[in-house]
Amino acid sequence: MDALAREQRGFGARPQREEAARGARQHRLPTPVRLSCGPGVGRQAGGARWCRRLAFPGSDAVVVPRAPISELRGSSATLGAVVDSEPPLASEPPISGGPVSRSVVGSTIVVADDDRITRELLSSMLRANGFVVEAVEDGQAAVERVGRGDVDLVLLDILMPRLSGLEACRLLKGMTTETFLPVVLVTVKTDTQSRVEGLRIGADDYVCKPFDERELIARVEAMLRIKKLHDHVVRARAKLEQLSVHDDLTGLYNYRYLHTRLAEEFKRAERYHDPLACIVLDIDRLQAINDSDGRSAGDTVIKGVAEAIGRTVRDVDVVARFGGDEFLVVLPSTHFAGSVTVAERIWRSVSERPFFGEGSRPFRVTLSVGVALYPSRDVRSKDALLRASDAALHHAKRDGGNRICVFQQHGYLYTPVVGEGTGEPLPSERPGTPRSNPPPAGRRGYRISDRPPSSRRGSG
Repeated sequence: MDALAREQRGFGARPQREEAARGARQHRLPTPVRLSCGPGVGRQAGGARWCRRLAFPGSDAVVVPRAPISELRGSSATLGAVVDSEPPLASEPPISGGPVSRSVVGSTIVVADDDRITRELLSSMLRANGFVVEAVEDGQAAVERVGRGDVDLVLLDILMPRLSGLEACRLLKGMTTETFLPVVLVTVKTDTQSRVEGLRIGADDYVCKPFDERELIARVEAMLRIKKLHDHVVRARAKLEQLSVHDDLTGLYNYRYLHTRLAEEFKRAERYHDPLACIVLDIDRLQAINDSDGRSAGDTVIKGVAEAIGRTVRDVDVVARFGGDEFLVVLPSTHFAGSVTVAERIWRSVSERPFFGEGSRPFRVTLSVGVALYPSRDVRSKDALLRASDAALHHAKRDGGNRICVFQQHGYLYTPVVGEGTGEPLPSERPGTPRSNPPPAGRRGYRISDRPPSSRRGSG
């Protein structure tokens, strides 16, 4: 029995059809009675609908709404009906505008609508096209779900309790994140004011009730493609920023970024009268390792030294690869004793670690280390601090490497003594007043140089 009008505005018992329904009651037609609708609307809504309680004594009628809901409720009340729905029939497949792009299939969509039928209708359309759908009853629940993450798009009905779709859209767009979250408003064709207001506060698109499945899916897919492109651009930009300030091999800061950070730390030290230490480390005989064991072995050594430094320093310290075989560590708020302790820990960590060349042949690596401190008589600028640490490193290399030199006031260079017959560096004592004579061989201590050598490196 045709109890509904053939119209594209949605399911709703028209007054002229109510008379037909009452006629069915007079003829005692058995239930259920099938309700027909517009040629596209029934398929879009998920298939055939059945009337189970059409004001017959002791029976039920079912009227399934599309939009606007208010018109349906008025008609269903006249018939004495209740609102319900049935699953789609296989004989009435949903309309499709073509397969959804594989790049967006599986995307998570939050559907927020206080009307259960509309919510289920939207969810069924989206799920049928390969999307993961989470349905909620109001805008507040939608905002909370987005806050938990892993949401690709939000469909918001404008009129909802607790938090309207417009307010929910405002909150979602105000979340501080670089990730683009498309928000699509669900409204009626006659509500132009709400659509305009929604677009002005940040909504990305809207769909109108009644829904045409092809248009709904096309708009959702377009928004998801834009999101995919936006997220790709964000990741590419982050990668470029990473490469612009980090060394590709070690992941440490590079030479360019080092000067920026060193300038910042030096200004901070000047402002708050804090000490600042600078350590330069050079891998001894790295070129010989490359020649004998190959470039890959040399890269392994470089990465191993970077890891040793990373395990030793604090989060506030700045570590950079300064050149092919050099590293630089900036230690804020660090005095003489602390800087030497850090240098020795790195030095010992590298010297005690075995490295492996071609054929798993083990070999050991040593470091030459130069340390400089601010403030001192000869260090009054960032560039002077770099020159002083480089001078200390040059002195360590000149004496054969595998040692630490500290550029101190009055141009003294303190060198930890190497134990006789062992070839291994000895740990230093806690530095105190500079000694005028070196300690006996084999004991812990520092060797003193009367005059600082000239620096190899110019100002940075």
